[in-house]
Formats: sequence, structure tokens, C-alpha cells
Amino acid sequence: MTRPTGSPARLARYGFDIANGARTAEMLGPDGLGLWNTATREPADACAAELLTALSRAADPDLALRQLHRIVEAERRVGPPGPPLVEALRDDSGLRQRLIAVLGASSALGDHLVANPDQWAVLVSGADGAAPEADGMLEIAGADADIAALRRAYRLALLRIAAADLTGGRDLEQTMAALSALADATLAAAYAIALRELPAGTPAPRLAVVAMGKCGGGELNYVSDVDVIFVAAEDHDLAAATTLATRLIHVCGLVAWPVDAALRPEGNRGPLVRTLASHLAYYQRWARTWEFQALLKARPAAGDTALAQEWIDRLAPLVWAAAERPEAVEDVRAMRRKIIDNIPPRELEREIKRGPGGLRDIEFAVQLLQLVHGRIDESLRVPGTLPALRALVDGGYVGRADGEALLGGYRFLRAVEHRLQLQALRRTHTVPADPGGLRWLAHALGYTATPGRDAVEAFRAEWVSHATEVRRLHAKLLYRPLLESVARVPAESLRMTPAAARQRLEILGFADPAGALRHLEALTGGLSRTAAIQRTLLPVLLQEFADAPEPDRGLLSYRQVSEKLGRTPWYLRLLRDEGPVAARLARSLVLSRYVTDLLAREPEALRLLADDAELTPRDAEVLHDGFAAAAARHLETPADPTQAITAVRALRRRELLRVACADVLSRAGALAPAQPVDIAAVGTALTHLADATLAAALRVACVAAPPMPGLRFAVIGMGRLGGYELSYPSDADVLFVYDPPSGVAEDAASAAAHAVAEELRRLLGMPAPDPPLGVDADLRPEGRQGPLVRSLAAYAQYYARWSKVWEAQALLRARFVCGDAELGREFLAIADPVRYPEQGLSREQVIEIRRIKARVEHERLPRGADPATHTKLGRGGLADVEWAVQLLQLRHAGTLPALRDTRTLHALTAARDAGLVDPVDAAAMAAGWTLAAQVRNALMLVRGRATDQLPRHGVELAGAVRLLGGTDPQEFLDEYLRTARRSRAAVERVLDA
Repeated sequence: MTRPTGSPARLARYGFDIANGARTAEMLGPDGLGLWNTATREPADACAAELLTALSRAADPDLALRQLHRIVEAERRVGPPGPPLVEALRDDSGLRQRLIAVLGASSALGDHLVANPDQWAVLVSGADGAAPEADGMLEIAGADADIAALRRAYRLALLRIAAADLTGGRDLEQTMAALSALADATLAAAYAIALRELPAGTPAPRLAVVAMGKCGGGELNYVSDVDVIFVAAEDHDLAAATTLATRLIHVCGLVAWPVDAALRPEGNRGPLVRTLASHLAYYQRWARTWEFQALLKARPAAGDTALAQEWIDRLAPLVWAAAERPEAVEDVRAMRRKIIDNIPPRELEREIKRGPGGLRDIEFAVQLLQLVHGRIDESLRVPGTLPALRALVDGGYVGRADGEALLGGYRFLRAVEHRLQLQALRRTHTVPADPGGLRWLAHALGYTATPGRDAVEAFRAEWVSHATEVRRLHAKLLYRPLLESVARVPAESLRMTPAAARQRLEILGFADPAGALRHLEALTGGLSRTAAIQRTLLPVLLQEFADAPEPDRGLLSYRQVSEKLGRTPWYLRLLRDEGPVAARLARSLVLSRYVTDLLAREPEALRLLADDAELTPRDAEVLHDGFAAAAARHLETPADPTQAITAVRALRRRELLRVACADVLSRAGALAPAQPVDIAAVGTALTHLADATLAAALRVACVAAPPMPGLRFAVIGMGRLGGYELSYPSDADVLFVYDPPSGVAEDAASAAAHAVAEELRRLLGMPAPDPPLGVDADLRPEGRQGPLVRSLAAYAQYYARWSKVWEAQALLRARFVCGDAELGREFLAIADPVRYPEQGLSREQVIEIRRIKARVEHERLPRGADPATHTKLGRGGLADVEWAVQLLQLRHAGTLPALRDTRTLHALTAARDAGLVDPVDAAAMAAGWTLAAQVRNALMLVRGRATDQLPRHGVELAGAVRLLGGTDPQEFLDEYLRTARRSRAAVERVLDA
């Protein structure tokens, strides 16, 4: 490729197109603008160099030069009375900057100046060098101007606004305000023209022109329809007012832009002008949500402005009640989706106004928040998008970071829209697809090439960044569940006197309205941002509390959590912004003391409520790895076992909260249906958690009390731990087994293993702000009288010679938990012949089991307990079903491997499938066991303390019933008794078989 030489090459330094170098040199040369010395191939002089530099900074240097040359040529033909343009450009740096910026950014305004070569003078700097005023633009036309004068005045005003915009003399908001003021002035002048043209003798009607849309919001762009609504005072004004309005529309179309009155009642099908009374009747009876949304931007523009303001004031109560319609929030969302659906697919990704991540996303989110929260907060009742967004941020309805992101996105997108529309003064919101158009747009917006990235790439990167963030925040704000909840609360409930608030609390079911009111005052008092956010949240939370048996406790718990986290930056932001967190927190606090206590110990875990995925219990492997890593961080030299077990127990506390919240919220209907919520899933999750805790604790214990080299040690799960059926209050039933290294004395090995077991129990039992995990070894041979730890050989000898039938029964749930896995397998190999006897049970052993069961029922049932509603030892409860299933396993598992399962319901299903239990009895026992387990967990969640006794009345019964999905405590109690009776009858048939 040949390197360009001569004038074109030198002119290329100024950004001109080399391909048109000869023509460029001609326009700049002595016969053109006189800025270029063709002999030296340099600027003609220093002033010419400055002018060329100014041209090089235009969005399109070639367009700016071409238009400038055309204006000068036209000027020479006309022969202006003042100094020639080029001379003025040399002397006036401000004019030079403003005119060339306009010529390089707008071919339409350049063409206008070519057609009117004298009008560049409106951009001349003042005597003090200041830019010409762009306000009061239409005074040139005068009060008696005709349409031609008005059109000229409008274009001159637009030229000044564009020049100030392009050179930094006005920021975006000032430019939008200036364009809106120009629209107002144009409407007023057109109104005056139309009024003068009314037939002689026609009384002047009282007609108000109300600005709507972008004009009403004071955020008009360069080329847009101007939305208006016409309001007449009385019926006798209608005829003349309609004539006046029709002519006004025509005049504005000839002067500047179309006037769009389609936002009026009934749209284009309705009358152009209505009376104030007719408007009120329509909005009271027929108006839809989007029509009230449109009214947010209404303001007086021209004509009878007092009538316009009266119209706005009379409609305001309807606007600020619109959000309370049941369908209001969804209506706004549906309208936004409809707008997107109507965009041609080929333009969807380039649409900066209607497309995803565009201006409409911001406007709809802001307007919906205004409709919902503006009912009681009058600071939100402003027509402009940017002022409204700032008010929403100041009021705490939108987070500061989110608000700044939306403000930045809006400014960016409107700046792009302005540059696109200025180019040809054509209504467009679509970013060009061709490289040349993109390059012009990037330069018009001020992007420049940097090392490794040209201007177009820089523009695209910022556009994608803004659009992505706007799309995310639009979805976050517009689809915020809290928004719907707040909208459903009547405005009078959001803004009440203390007396009214106390009465409202009584109606909601608060037992101590005065105390509840003190909590509310503590949370919402003052003018702080925190108090403002709480005032938004609490009406919704109170509704959640009111649905529970103890609203007072829910509010108290919320205040306690809020006081612990109130100064934490993320807390209230999380409740306000993150999906269903506020409602989930309220339900958790009011339904479960257990969850409340866990949150009080670790309020930061509140973040778990933000995401369904965070409320899914973790897999066993994930738990083991996480707990082991937490312990390992404190076991490096120097090792600190206390800190290690503290870290493990803190993790367990968080995981307990995860499981409990998932349990509570799934039953309260606040989680997706796919969440695992049945009792088996809860038992498995709690068991995996206990397994991981024991494994990590064993590792810490082995550091704190190091066993001798070669000693093998294992923990065997028993009882509910072994059966994957732990409940919230369950201890971990275990056996400790060891195997001494070769050549080591038994006593020494036993002492070392005993030290490890004792240290494990001590570590898990230390006082700490966590729910303890009790380690219970009472199911070991000889019970509490026997040694805590036995060797594998000792277990084998004991079970072979002295074990009783109840010990074989206990071994049915034995499984390896942690420690030496091979030793665990060896222990289970010893246990299998005992718990799965090949010959089953003798008659005497069956009788012994029945005798022991009867004794347990008689002796272990707590004094005063009701056997009909005791979930563990009562009739048809957990123990009943487990004994029946275990009897079947002892009798038949030796020959039926399917029965060899530590889980009660799994073994029961296997027995049914093998024909050992009638299917009806199996279903009755499964129902009884499941309901008892659910009630036992529910009581723990409600009370925060363990109990196996289902009460027959009171708030704890009501709380458990509410948690389990019931509504009537007495009906639930009756259902429990029926289920337990059927279960007991089935158990007796199995035991007597």
C-alpha cells in the first residue's frame, strides 16, 4: 500500500478523510476558506491552525468542514451586512467552538445554516466573551409573531441549546430542561396564534394545556412528540376549546414537532378536549393503571395554567391510590413486557429507549416505586425521572449504589439519544449498526482512541456496562416482592397517628399494642435513612407477624435483630432490595424461637434468606470438607484446639440455621416447591451435619489428646444418628471402638483411646454461643456401667457371649460415622450376625422384647405426660413404630437383606414389600411415625426448647399447627389423635403376630 504524500497526508492529521484529500484541500485553500497554504502544505497562519484544530475535534471533521464551506459560499452569494463568517471564527474562539461542534454533530442544523447563512450570528460570544443565553428563546418572535417567525425563532433557540450542549455549556439535565422550556414557549406562542384566529365574536374559552410524558417531566429530547392533554373548564367552553386545540396542534406541527394528545381519556378514540368534571368522572371509573402512571408527569404548560393546576390537584388523590389496586403492580410490569415484545427483533439489541436495559427500564422502575411509596411520601411526587430517582434514594427506597448506577445509566442513555437525534433532527432511539455511523456516534459523545482500543470499542464497552446494570436493577426493583406487599397495605395504614396505630395493632392481633407501638417507635423514630427504610418495611412485616399465633414475639424478635444489625450497612439494604428476604425474615422470626435464637447468635447469617439455593441443605461431602477445613486452619503449628472446635461449632450453627430456615419457610409457603422439606430430608440433613461435626471434632481431639502411633479409632452412629433420623433436639448416640497397634499393652491403648473419646465429648460440650451437640454413649455394652471405649476384640467377645436382645435391637441402627473407615467396617461385620440373626428370634426373645417395650412405656414416660399426644413414647408415636419395625428386622433380616436398613421408614417399606406387614398397617404406621416426627420438630422450632409432648391448647399448639400448614388447632389435634390411634393399632398387630 502506497503511503499518502502531500497535502492529503498532512490534512489527515486533522482527522479529514484522505480519500477526499484533494477536495478537502480545495475547500481549505485560497479559493475556499483560506485556511490552507497549498504551496507550503501547512495552515495559512496561526489563526487558521486553530480553526483547523477545532475542526479536527468535531464529531465528523469532514462534515463540519463541508458545511462550513457551504455556509461561506452561501454567505458570499447573499452578501451579509456583517463581518464574514471566517473572519468571525478567527476572532471569536467561543463562536469557533460552538459552531464547529454543531456542524460536526448535526447535518440538519448545518443545512439550516446553509439555507439561512445569517443565523450563525446567534452563536457569537457576548461582549465579555460569554456564550449567548439560550433561555427566553422565543422573545425574537414577539407576541404577535406569525408561524414563519415562530419557526425561525424556534430553530434559533434550538441552535443555541445544541451549541451549549455540545460544548459543555449545559449538562444533560440543563439541556433537557431547556428543551422542555422551549416546548412550553412554543405551545404558548402557538396557543396565542390559535386564539387570535378564532372567529370574531367567539368568547375566549378557558382551556388548559397540560404537558405530559417527557415534556411534563422536564426531560424532553431534541426530536420527540410533545404529549399533552387538553382540559376545558365548562361545557360551554368545549366547542371553542376544541377549535383552539386543533389549531394549536396544527401550528406546532408546522413550527417544530407533532403534538400528541393520545394520553387523554380513551386515547385517540376519545374527544380531544374534555371538561374538568368529565376528566374526573373518567379517571374515577374507567382509568387503567398505565393512565395513572402517565399522570405522574403532568404539569401545566400553556393556556389557562390555573385550570391545569386545578386539574392536577383534583386527580392527585386518584393517582396516589392507584397502586392499591390488586392488579396495579402487575399492570405496570405487563405494560413494560408489552413494550419490549413490540420492538422489531432486528432492533432489539440496539434500542436504547424501549429495549432491555434501556431508558424505559429505568422510567418504569422509578414510576412504579413512586406510585407505591409516593402515597405517603410527598417528596416522591415529582414529575422528572432524575429528581424522582434522587428522592427515592434519599428516602431509602433505592440503595445509594443502585441509585447511582441508575442515574449514570440514565444520563448515558439520554446522551446517546440526544446525539442520535441531533444528527439529522430525526426521531430515533436506535444505535446505528454500520461502522461509519458508530464511529460518528462515538466521536460525538467524546470518546477517543486509547492504546489497544479505538473510540467505538470504548463506547460499546460503556454501553454494554450501563445496559447490563440497568437491566439487572430494573428486574430487581420492578419485580421486588416487597413492592407488591407494600402496595397491598392501604395508605392509611402506612401513615397513622399513634392512637390509630395502636388501634391498628389491636386489630392485627397484638396482645400488647402499647408495647408493640414502643417497638415501632424505636425502629422508625427520627429522620435517618435507617428509620425511613424501616417505615417502608414494617407495614409489610406487621402483616406477616399478624398471621402467626404470637405477633408480639415476632415484632420483638425483629427489633432485637434490627438493633444488632441496624448499623451494619448491608442489613436494611438486604431486607429492602433482595427479593423475599424481608417476608422470609418476618415469617422465620414469628414462627420459630429456634431460628430467632440462632439468628441472634449469628445475625450475619441472615444473608442465607436471600437465595433459595442458600437454603438448600449442603451435601454430606461438602459439609465434611468445609468442617475439616475450618478445623485445620487452627490446627497448624501452634495448634489451638479450642479455636478449632469453636470454628467447627460456628459452622454447625450456621448450617443448623440453614436447615431450620428451609424447614420453616417451606412450610410457610415462602420457598420454591422443589425445596426438600419432608421429615426424611430434614432428618438426613441434620444427620449429615452431625456426622461432619463429629468427624471434625475427632480430628481436633486427636490433636488435643494425641493417640499413640498406629492406634485405630472409629465412631459408630447409633439410634437416630445411625438411622439418619435426627431431630433438632437430638443428641448423637454413638459407640467408640478402637484397635490397638501391634505389640502395645491393652491398658495403654485403652487409656489413649479413652482420652480421645473424652476429649471429643468435652470439646463438643464446652459452653459456647451454639446449640450443643450432646454425645451420648449409653447404648454401649453394659450401658453407663460399662467402659466408654472398647476394643474391637472386646466388642466381639461381649456380643458373642453376653449381649441381650435389646442390644441386638440397638445395633439395628449402627453405622460407621467417622474415624478409621476400615475399623468401622470390621465393627459392622461383628454386629451383623447379632442384629440380623440367621435363625431370627426365639419365642422367648420376642416375649422379652414385648416385656421391655411395656416397661419402657410405663417407666420412661415422664410424669404427667399424656400418652395420647406424647410424640416419642406415646401411643402410635415414634417409639411404637420403631419397636414394631425393629422386631420385624430381628425376626426376618437374617434371610431378607432388604430389611437391613438403619432407616425406620425404609425398613418398613421393605417389610411391606416382602409381605410381612399388611399394606394398610404399613401406611398407618408410616403416617403415625411421620406425623409424630414432624410435630416433634415443629415444637422445637416453635418453642426453641425440646419437648416430646404435643400440648392440647395454647400458643405453642397454635404455633406448631401453623408451622405444619394447619389453621385450626383443634382440628389438627383431632387428626393427630386419629393418626396415632391407627398407628397404635397397626403396631399392636405387628407385635402380636
